[in-house]
Amino acid sequence: MSPESAAAAVVHVLDNPVWAALTGPHGGFTETGPAGLAARYVEDASPFAALADPQDPRAWADLAALAGPDAPVWVTGLLRPPEGWTTVATIPGVQLDGTAVRAQAAPEAVRLGTADVPEMLELVELTRPGPFLTRTVELGTYLGIREGGRLVAMAGERMRPPGWSEISAVCTHPDHRGRGLAARLIRAVAAAIRSRGERPFLHAAADNEGAIALYESMGFTHRRRPDFLGLRTPAPRP
Repeated sequence: MSPESAAAAVVHVLDNPVWAALTGPHGGFTETGPAGLAARYVEDASPFAALADPQDPRAWADLAALAGPDAPVWVTGLLRPPEGWTTVATIPGVQLDGTAVRAQAAPEAVRLGTADVPEMLELVELTRPGPFLTRTVELGTYLGIREGGRLVAMAGERMRPPGWSEISAVCTHPDHRGRGLAARLIRAVAAAIRSRGERPFLHAAADNEGAIALYESMGFTHRRRPDFLGLRTPAPRP
C-alpha cells in the first residue's frame, strides 16, 4: 500500500493524529523513514512517532529503520506492534472533541515563547501534565498566567492535524489550583485555534478522572479511547 492510499484509508484525521500532523501542518518538525511510511517529531519537540498505516508491516519496518535498533519510540492509537517490538509502557487514554467548547480570550494570559522554556519545564516537572520538551513551545500557541512575575499556570498546542489542534500541557501550580486558571487558559487556547478556522481537541490519561470531569464540564465530548505506547524497536540479531 502506498503512503497516499494508506492515508486515505484512515477514516478521520484524529484516528491517526500524529501522522496527520507530521505530514501536514507540522511538516517542518518531521523526520521521515527511508520508505516514507513512518515519521517522528524532531528531537526535543515531541517524543511521538507515527505510521502511515498501523496495519502495514512495512510501516513498522520503516519506523524501526528511522529510530534505529533497540531504540525507544512513543506512538498513540489502537496499535498492536508486530513481533520483535517490546512494549515498555501502556497508558490508556481518552481523546476528547472540543468542537462544542466555548472559546474565550483571557486578558490576563500572556504568550509564552522560547525565553520562558526554563520556567515552563519547572512547572511541567512539578505537575506532570505529559511530555513537554525544550522545543515543544514551537509547535503552537502557548499561554500562561503569571502572578508576582511567577508562571503559575499554562496551556498550549501540541499535535496539529489538518483542521484541528490539540490542547496540551494544561497545568497549574499546586498552590494556585481551584481558581479556574486551567479552564480560562483552555478557553483562551481554543480561541486561538478557532481564529485559524480550526477545532480544538485533547487527550487525557483515562484514569485522570478530575481532568476529564473538567473537560466534560467545558463541553468536550468523548471521541475515542486510544492507548499511548512506549515501545522499543527490535534489537539487532546476534
